[in-house]
Amino acid sequence: MSFIKRIADSFCVVGVVIGLALMCASLTPSLLPRGVVHQGVLSGVVFAAGYGLGKFGLWLWRFMEIRDLRGRAARATLWSALVILSITTMLTLNRMAVWQNSIRERMGMESIDTAFPVAVFLVALITALGVILLARLIYVGAGKIVDATHGFLPRRISIVVGTVLFLGLFLFLINGVILRAALSGMDESFAALNQVLDDEYDPPDNRLASGSAASLIDWSDIGRNGKRFIADGPSKAEIAEVTGRAAKQPLRVYAGFDTGETLEERAQIALDELLRVGGFDRSTLIIATPTGTGWLDPSGVNTVEFLHAGDTAIVAMQYSYLPSWLTLLVEPSLAREAANALFRPVYRHWAALPRDERPALYLFGLSLGALGSEDSADLITMIGDPIDGAVWSGPPFPSQVWRNVTRNRNPGSPQWRPTFRDSSMIRFMTQDGFPELDGASWGPLRIVYLQYASDPMTFFSPDLAYRRPDWLGQSRGRDVSPYLRWFPIVTFVQVGFDIPLATSVPLGYGHNIAPDNYIDAWVEVTRPRNWAGSDIRNLKSHFADFNPSPL
Repeated sequence: MSFIKRIADSFCVVGVVIGLALMCASLTPSLLPRGVVHQGVLSGVVFAAGYGLGKFGLWLWRFMEIRDLRGRAARATLWSALVILSITTMLTLNRMAVWQNSIRERMGMESIDTAFPVAVFLVALITALGVILLARLIYVGAGKIVDATHGFLPRRISIVVGTVLFLGLFLFLINGVILRAALSGMDESFAALNQVLDDEYDPPDNRLASGSAASLIDWSDIGRNGKRFIADGPSKAEIAEVTGRAAKQPLRVYAGFDTGETLEERAQIALDELLRVGGFDRSTLIIATPTGTGWLDPSGVNTVEFLHAGDTAIVAMQYSYLPSWLTLLVEPSLAREAANALFRPVYRHWAALPRDERPALYLFGLSLGALGSEDSADLITMIGDPIDGAVWSGPPFPSQVWRNVTRNRNPGSPQWRPTFRDSSMIRFMTQDGFPELDGASWGPLRIVYLQYASDPMTFFSPDLAYRRPDWLGQSRGRDVSPYLRWFPIVTFVQVGFDIPLATSVPLGYGHNIAPDNYIDAWVEVTRPRNWAGSDIRNLKSHFADFNPSPL
């Protein structure tokens, strides 16, 4: 009975009220549809955060020795709020099916079943109890330190000092021990995965392929995603069959993580390999920056090879084996450093060639690759001899060029599909193509940002915690739920939770770029010759069932 009494005495009605209010907000839609576990954990964490906020607020109120609100009226008001919010939570859980399905319908996904809200509530309850229990242990630990310092310090000072000391120790353990061990474990796991040799991928026979017997790059050093990039590209015969044109075998150069000890070594080997296979003799040369895992989206690279009948060379270099979102947390500058390391030697060689004898030079990157690639395209460095263009898809929110251009977009254009100045150099496109540009013409340098309004990797931002984003204005992308509303803190947590699952939705939504959108982007940037509208439609139909899995 004493245990039950202690539990009852520690029960904070204010915390429950705030927790339920925030939980109700967390059940509203965000950018992506959520599964049971995803939604349940999110709601549980948000409830626990609200409960902790209420508990801390009440403690601070009493610590400052402000007079408590007492009496029947105060208690009645508080318990009435609890009852009302409990009913509201049940109604919100019921309404959640409509909200979730509003996103699923837009993305062509199956609707959720009737058991979904119940399952979400159970997962949320378990999660909230777990987080609150952990917080309780922290509170008890802090209390022990406070008691130890109370003998030689005034009460209030001992509370402050003890709490600070404990939180410092706790954060050290979390960040310096637990988090480091977790990241180390993930690092080793992804490193092992990077070395996996799929039986279906033997070293190529073609001497012009990276990893062949004639190559400067050993097949075993290319890594899992590099092997897939080299082996799974379209053949000359396939391109000719689909396009009805004479074709060449596309050139693909890939320097894996183990190709060299440093970024500079890998970049030099990649350049040497590019020279060996004759990459500068092709009409189109693309410097591609992969995602964190070393993955290059086949939808992005295959389509441009078809558009140019295989008269292309693509060079890429692996810099990590962690997923993009995790690389952003661990080594956010690595993609920039890698992209610059590869771009500089390739660009120097290209710029030294006679202008009428060198290929058109383009950049490509998806996700973290887009962030790195845009950083390498330093206009000051190449102002006298600029590249021909770039396609950057799914730019992540820390991308500096993307942020600056979006922030300085033309008045009246939405953040999810903005226009920038006269649209002669930079244009944005979505599933629905480009915005109306009133006859704007391209300049010599063409850059296309390909992004979807439902992509959390692009539209997450730390200021979501306290500021309503522009992409939630009256004009919003068609893949964004009309029921999506901004709530302080909650929306920040919601969209943050969406990031690891950004590729879990069908092609053409979230962080999954569709091949037909890539085709339109590449057509705008690279201007392939003699492609009529019917030819474009035929190529899109060829890629209609193409659905590569991001790795």
